Amino acid sequence: MNKSKWRRSGKADPNPRDIYQEVTDKILAALERGVLAWQRGWDQGLAGAPMNPTTGRAYRGINTLLLGMMQDAAFNGDPRWCSYRQAQARGWQVRKGERGTTVVFYRKLQRRGGTDGETSGISHDGEGEGARPFFMVRASTVFHATQIDGIPVYNPPGIAAEPWRTPEAVQTILDNSGATIHYGGSQACFVPSRDCIYLPPKGAFRSDAAFSCTALHELSHYAYAPPRLDLSQGGRFGSAAYAFEELVVSIASVNICTVVGVEAEIENTASYLADWMTVIKSDKRAIFRAAADAQRVADYILGFHPDYAAAVRAANEAGAGEQDGDGDPGDTLDEFDDQAVPVVERLATAA
Repeated sequence: MNKSKWRRSGKADPNPRDIYQEVTDKILAALERGVLAWQRGWDQGLAGAPMNPTTGRAYRGINTLLLGMMQDAAFNGDPRWCSYRQAQARGWQVRKGERGTTVVFYRKLQRRGGTDGETSGISHDGEGEGARPFFMVRASTVFHATQIDGIPVYNPPGIAAEPWRTPEAVQTILDNSGATIHYGGSQACFVPSRDCIYLPPKGAFRSDAAFSCTALHELSHYAYAPPRLDLSQGGRFGSAAYAFEELVVSIASVNICTVVGVEAEIENTASYLADWMTVIKSDKRAIFRAAADAQRVADYILGFHPDYAAAVRAANEAGAGEQDGDGDPGDTLDEFDDQAVPVVERLATAA
C-alpha cells in the first residue's frame, strides 16, 4: 500500500517519512562541504528573500535554509519558488524533467480524546470538546521560476516599494534599536553583563557591507538576550548552548541582510562549523529550532525600521499572514513559531 492509500485508510504508515532527519542530513552534508545553508549565493541586492509568487509571501524559518542551498537556480536574481499545483492554477507549467526542491510546512490537527485517554479520531480543523491541537510536519516540493514556463518576467521591487532596502537601512535599525553601542577598539561583541555592544570604528571595516553584517550579528545577540526576546540559555563559550546561540545569530543576521539588501559575510571557520555540526547532530530538530529562533530575531530587529514595520502591519491587516490551509508551501504554519502558534511551546524548553 502506497503512502497516499495509508493516509486515506486512516491507518498508521508502517514506514513513515522522517522529514526532520532528511532535512538535518541535507544541511549537515552541506556543512561538511564547507557550505553554509543560510549563506546566499546570489546578489541579495537584487533578489531578496525567497518568496512565493502566488501568495506574495516570503518563505520563513527552515525553508529559507532549504531554498538557500539551491544557489545555482537563484543566480539570475529571481527569488520566486512555488509548487506544481500553484503554478498550474496560474496557467504556468513546470517543465518536464525538472527536479523540485523540498520545503516543509506544518498542518494543525486536532486529536479528539476518547474514553480512558484513548484517541477517538483526528480532525483537521475541529475544535470540539476534548480536542487537543498538535502539528504534523509535511514535505512539499517547490520549483524555481527558471523551471517554470509561462511565469511572468521578474521585476525586482524598487526602493519606492521596499524603502528599507537603502544604504541607510542598517544605520536606521541600529539607531532605533535602543541598543547601547560603543565604537572603538578592535573587537566586535555583545557583552551580556553590561547589556551593550562593542564595535570597531566604522572606518576599520573593509566595506560598508562588512560593517553592516557585523553590526547586525551583534545586534542579533542583543535581541536574543533578556529583556528582549529572552531566548538565551546562558551558555559559556565552548558550550552547546553557546554554539546554538551562535548558530541562531548567524542565520538571523543573514536573514536581515537579505531583507535590507546587504551582501552578508559570515565567518565559517573550522571551529564554528564543527560546533554547529555538533549541535545539529545532537538532535534532528535542532536546526528547525535554530531556524525558527533566527526568524524571531530577524523579525524583531527588522521591526526597528519604520517602513518595514509599517509594511508588516499592512500585510497583517490585509490577512496576508493567514494560512490558506491547502498545504501548499508559502502558507507555512510553523510548529516552532510561537508568534504564529501560541499554543505550542518552544521545543527547546519543552524537550
